[in-house]
Amino acid sequence: MTAVETPQITVIVPVKDEQASIDHFVAEFSARVAADLADFTILFIDDGSTDNTIEVIEATRRRDPRVHYLKLTRNFGKEAAMTAGLDHADGDAAIIMDVDLQDPPEMIPQFIQRWRQGYDTVYGVRTSRDEDTHAKRFSARLFYKLFTMASGITIPDNVGDFRLISRRMIDALRQLPERNRFMKGLFAWPGYSAIGVPYERPARARGQTSFNGWKLWNFALDGITSFSSLPLRIWTYCGIFISFGAFLYMLKIIVATLLFGNEVPGYSSMMCVLLFLGGIQLISIGVIGEYVGRLYIETKARPIYLLEADSRRDSPVDP
Repeated sequence: MTAVETPQITVIVPVKDEQASIDHFVAEFSARVAADLADFTILFIDDGSTDNTIEVIEATRRRDPRVHYLKLTRNFGKEAAMTAGLDHADGDAAIIMDVDLQDPPEMIPQFIQRWRQGYDTVYGVRTSRDEDTHAKRFSARLFYKLFTMASGITIPDNVGDFRLISRRMIDALRQLPERNRFMKGLFAWPGYSAIGVPYERPARARGQTSFNGWKLWNFALDGITSFSSLPLRIWTYCGIFISFGAFLYMLKIIVATLLFGNEVPGYSSMMCVLLFLGGIQLISIGVIGEYVGRLYIETKARPIYLLEADSRRDSPVDP
C-alpha cells in the first residue's frame, strides 16, 4: 500500500446491552478521528442484547452510512463476537475496540502510522491500571506469566483487545477454527510483526461492565487450557512424586517392622494420608475433565456463532 492510498479499515465493536453507549461512541469517534485518515466502517457486533441496543444501532445507521451491524442469534460471548467481526471485515485492516471509550479513538492515527511502517499488529499498552483493584492487577500479572510459561506464546503485559491488525493477520486468524477461543492467545499465535503503543486508559464513559470475578476466572481457565497441556503434565509429575514418597514410606514401615516389631497404625495418620491422596486425585480428575470437555466441544464442530441479521445485506440472514 502506498502512502497516497486511502485504506479501508473496519472498526469492530462488540456490544451487549449497550444502548446508552452507541450514539456517544459514534459521536466521539467522529470527533476524535479525522475522516480523511481512512475509509472507516464501524461494525457493531450485537452479542445477544436484551435491551434496545440493535434499535439504537439501526437508528444511528440511518444517520451515519459508516455504521453497520451484525446481530448474533444469542449471546455467544465476546470472543465469538470478535471472531464474527473479523470474519466479516473486508477492508485492508481491522481495529478492535470497546464501545465504552476506554479504548481512546485518538490512538487510531498512531496505530495506522505503525501499520504503514510494516507492522501486522499494533496494540495499545495501558501505562496504568489505577481503576483496577490490587487483587485484579496481581492476578492479571500472574496469569500472563503462567500463560507464557505454559504455552511458549508471549502475551505482552497490560494489553487488551484494543489493536489494529492487518489483512494478513485477519486471513491467518480465519484459519483458526477452534471453538474454545482465547483471542489474546490467537492474536499472538501467528507470530507476525507486532508493536505496542502506550496510552492512558480512561474511565468508562457510559454503562456498566459485565465482567466479574467468575467470568475472569473462566476466561483465564480457557486461556491456559486452549494453548497448553502443562496442567496435565504437572499432575503426571505430582503422581510420580507422591508415588515415590509412598514407596519410601512403605520401605520405612517394612524396616521398622523388621527391627522393632509390628506397629499398630494410627487412625489420625491414616485419615490424613487418605484425605490428602483423595484430594490430589479429585483435582487431577478435574483437570483431565477440563480437557475432555473441550475435546467434546471441538469434536462436535458446531459453528462459533450464528448470525440473525447483517445490516449490509439489508435483510435477516437465512437460517
